[in-house]
Amino acid sequence: MAKATKTTAAKKTNATKTANAAGTGFMKPMTPSAELAEIVGKKPLPRTEVTKKMWEYIKKHDLQAPENRRNINADAKLKPIFGKEQISMFELSKCLNAHLS
Repeated sequence: MAKATKTTAAKKTNATKTANAAGTGFMKPMTPSAELAEIVGKKPLPRTEVTKKMWEYIKKHDLQAPENRRNINADAKLKPIFGKEQISMFELSKCLNAHLS
């Protein structure tokens, strides 16, 4: 009987941790800046969803550099977010973080 109680208690603890994790870290809804909101929308989103929507926008508008697909070319909407004409895909998170609060 004691084993069943420990297992049930462990499941409850894990469920609580999962529920609390939704409001912290990557899953915490962040409000995008006005520039970023033009691409991902105005409502608060987790960082993971912001990154996903950015990649959808980049691919839809064919903004990856043809000579090196790891580079992203900025169009009129992305230039204020990136701060320059082209960034590496590895810089994308850093640029997005500056526009999330």
